[in-house]
Amino acid sequence: MLQIKNLTVTLTKDLRTIIDGLSFTLNDGDRAVVIGEEGNGKSTLLKLIYDPSLVAGYAEYTGDIVARGTRFGYLSQELGDDEKALRVCDYFSAVMGFYDTAPGELNQAAYRLGLPVGLYFSEQKVGALSGGERVKLQLLKILIEKPDVLLLDEPSNDIDIETLEWLEGFITASAMPILYVSHDETLIENTANVVIHIEQVRRKTLPRCTVAKIPYREYIDSRLGKLARQEQNARKEHSEHDAKLERFRKIQQKVAHEQETISRGDPHGGRLLKKKMKAVKSLEHRLVRESDGMTQLPDVEEAILVKFDGSVSVPNGKMILGLVLDELKAGERVLSKNIRLNVTGPEKICIIGRNGVGKTTLLKQIHAELSARRDIRCAYMPQDYEELLELSETPVRFLEHIGDKAERTRIRTFLGSMKYT
Repeated sequence: MLQIKNLTVTLTKDLRTIIDGLSFTLNDGDRAVVIGEEGNGKSTLLKLIYDPSLVAGYAEYTGDIVARGTRFGYLSQELGDDEKALRVCDYFSAVMGFYDTAPGELNQAAYRLGLPVGLYFSEQKVGALSGGERVKLQLLKILIEKPDVLLLDEPSNDIDIETLEWLEGFITASAMPILYVSHDETLIENTANVVIHIEQVRRKTLPRCTVAKIPYREYIDSRLGKLARQEQNARKEHSEHDAKLERFRKIQQKVAHEQETISRGDPHGGRLLKKKMKAVKSLEHRLVRESDGMTQLPDVEEAILVKFDGSVSVPNGKMILGLVLDELKAGERVLSKNIRLNVTGPEKICIIGRNGVGKTTLLKQIHAELSARRDIRCAYMPQDYEELLELSETPVRFLEHIGDKAERTRIRTFLGSMKYT
């Protein structure tokens, strides 16, 4: 069992609190998904539970993490450089319990993930595996270690459809508690029975955590219904309050006019006017108190907004690609043969297939061909962002091309829309 009590997490660089007062208990059979926008602390939560030293360089926390005697299996988003540099056989040699596990169990674990049994003894570098193969490698390691609680940080990243289906079945059938982070709504809908929603509202100044022990779709429908009712009630109350304010202003203006025109020789009228002014002040105070207690409009976190420039288009008849490959190779290994791919106009094409069959290699080949064209500007997003990123530069500096003020303003606008702070 895992118990989190009043957990608060603060970033050390700007003292911004990203998780505030989070409490929940994870019991056998619980499949809890952690959802929320990027940068809200989902991965930090998993790291903190697994090993607080993983966040010591950038975050501090208060509260209690109760997990006495619990053995965690932790799937990180990305393997470290040291692990990537290992041979696969050495990676498994370091796995706790590897040599004590019966060969039949090892074979069965590999088979469940669609991996060859010989992988345990492969001298291939871990870093040379595809992104999906590395995810499977970590899952296989976790299965061998036989943990009590699973912590999975975006386990559906980079895996093929067959493995994703296996992952759904594995999570659903598991009796041990599972806490996982995911943006894959299909995976979440098919597996989660507990939802932990981490938000940053009021322009990322106020953290909010919601724990609901219900399926994901039920949580979303309930949340949207509550927000709609709250908005309806708030607008109705504000409308009624505005009408009262308008009536109050008319009364106030009338009394003010009478105050200006009353004769000094009318003491009785002056006394009546004084009573009216007192009543007006009392009404004003009552309206202020009413406004303080009114239902507020829902404060929800804005999603990241990214879209392509609509002014940039490709003519329908333009020949984009005419690829002819007799062989697609990775080193000396032939991945595929006789590839013919024609792309015309603004087509959207998805390359599918099992991990390791050459999807990324083919995409790199296409990128190389299109980059040589002068009539087309080709952009490429790799699986491993470090291929393109200069990690020592600031985001603005990295994205600069011209370097003038107008360009930097556009860059900051784009970064702001993606929740960079």
